[in-house]
Amino acid sequence: MARTGRPPKPESGYQVSTHNANGYCYASTQPSYIDPVTGKKKNRYVHWGRLEDNRFIPGKAYILASPEERQKLIFPADWDISAIEQLSGLRKPGRPAYTGDDFNRFYGDIWLLDQLSDKLGIRKDLMTVFNSNEEMVNDILTLAYFPIITEYSYRRLPRWQRVVKSPSDHDLTPSYVTRLTQSITEHHRMQLLELRASRLKDEEVLAVDSTSRSAWGDKLADIHWGKNKDHLPLPQTKEVVAYTLSSHMPVYYRTFPGNMPDSRSLPIIFSDMEHAKFKGVIYVTDRGYESLRNLELYILKGFPFIACSEVGNGFVLEKITSYGEFNTRPDDMEVDPELQIYYKQYDYSYDVKSKGKSVKKAVLKINLYLDPVRRSSELVYLDSEIKLQKEEILERITNSVPCEDDAFLKRHFRYFKIKYDPSTRLITSYIPNDKKVAKARRISGFFAITTMGVDMDAVETYKQYRLRDEQEKYFQQMKSQLHFDKQQNSSEEGKTGRLFILFISLMLTSYIRYIWRTTELKQLFESSLDILDEMRPIRCVEHTNKAKVITPFVGAQVNICKAFDVAIPDGCSPYYTSKRKPVKRRGRPRKPLSERDV
Repeated sequence: MARTGRPPKPESGYQVSTHNANGYCYASTQPSYIDPVTGKKKNRYVHWGRLEDNRFIPGKAYILASPEERQKLIFPADWDISAIEQLSGLRKPGRPAYTGDDFNRFYGDIWLLDQLSDKLGIRKDLMTVFNSNEEMVNDILTLAYFPIITEYSYRRLPRWQRVVKSPSDHDLTPSYVTRLTQSITEHHRMQLLELRASRLKDEEVLAVDSTSRSAWGDKLADIHWGKNKDHLPLPQTKEVVAYTLSSHMPVYYRTFPGNMPDSRSLPIIFSDMEHAKFKGVIYVTDRGYESLRNLELYILKGFPFIACSEVGNGFVLEKITSYGEFNTRPDDMEVDPELQIYYKQYDYSYDVKSKGKSVKKAVLKINLYLDPVRRSSELVYLDSEIKLQKEEILERITNSVPCEDDAFLKRHFRYFKIKYDPSTRLITSYIPNDKKVAKARRISGFFAITTMGVDMDAVETYKQYRLRDEQEKYFQQMKSQLHFDKQQNSSEEGKTGRLFILFISLMLTSYIRYIWRTTELKQLFESSLDILDEMRPIRCVEHTNKAKVITPFVGAQVNICKAFDVAIPDGCSPYYTSKRKPVKRRGRPRKPLSERDV
């Protein structure tokens, strides 16, 4: 028989009441849920803040909640909830008076980062992603600014906030940072990537590359042994970032297991970027992403690309072999006086079988280059390697030193064919591998770039591809300046949020470096970090019940604002224009000079 009685009110789950626990009085709600084991209805406590002297103080749950969720809460009529109005997202319009303690804190570098966040649309995108929760956005920006400005871990963040005016109005304690990062999900990541993709221009060129982040622990599932790009004897994760070659700003990121080859990760990257609505972009990749699978994937999806190709395989090797013997250069290659290299562009037809019996045809452009200086050094290195390998073989034969395994022979004596006694593994004979030596001599000094859907000649293609070299500097900046060379979290829940915040930091530091490198700031400052150091002495003075005051901008600080095209706050500029209007004199106005002279 069904239980009868008064039905529950729909708003009962949002009625705020007190809950005493651990010596504190919490303002809480008791939403109901169905126990998956017993199937019975139960209630749980959600603590939205504390209650002190009948005054509600918002807590972590309230600050991280969306505006819609906050509005559903029903507070008792006799509670003082004025603290809610002090939250930045709920303040009334106008210039508010400061009501907190008296402070005189550093603000210049934070002010510049705030201006860049607005200019680049980062704050606007974050407000969209987090449903206009301004407190949460300010907390995320504070976490993103902190590693740019300081060299400390997040444990020092509350202490840093005492001397620096950060976007966040409350202390970001370690427990709060953990809870905040764990609240950021894959949905937030994809939303942000989609918003950043919508800001790209048509035919934007994106460079895709990866770097390794070493780890001391093994609690994360993605931590594996692999090719460590920092040459450290540690397991790692692999971080992929896509940068625009116009402004060198990151627009995409993803993490992979540390043992994932670059060539195997590209299909997942393409799938991600399609879901985030990246359209009409040109992809640039290095040789690590080259594979037959990826080439045919480019063609089937119709993605324009610029990819560095391996000269020792496939159609590139066929073209080099067709040159035969030559002196300085092949006859049909031209020289570029600026780059000091020889080049030639060829068309190459490639057919890919798609679904069923259909075939998709594509015309690739093979851009072949010959660097004579590089060829000379590689030939000298080849001769040296052959001689050193031969000497080591003779030494092993003389001293009866056994070989470890077949992989060792291929790795250390790749220019020789070696026979050995299987029982003792002692070398019995050896001869030069003429075929492998001839191939190495043939391809020395050559490198190739393959393109599709890109209207560029060989020289333009090379210059465009060479821009991706700047990406390695941004990876180094991530590991040195931002101190993200090692994994700093030990839980899967917090990893997504940490990478999300790192991505925001990368956007800001990359743009600062780009402006520093392309403007007069490079003559004024030795590095992009010096720009923030120059801005730091500017202070924000806050006195109780008074309007906030920012100290004047002087010297190179004015040049920095001009280079970044941001307006100096009112009253802080060295240039002053009087608001006083001149008093007009009574009587007939003076005639123009030309009339008085007649």
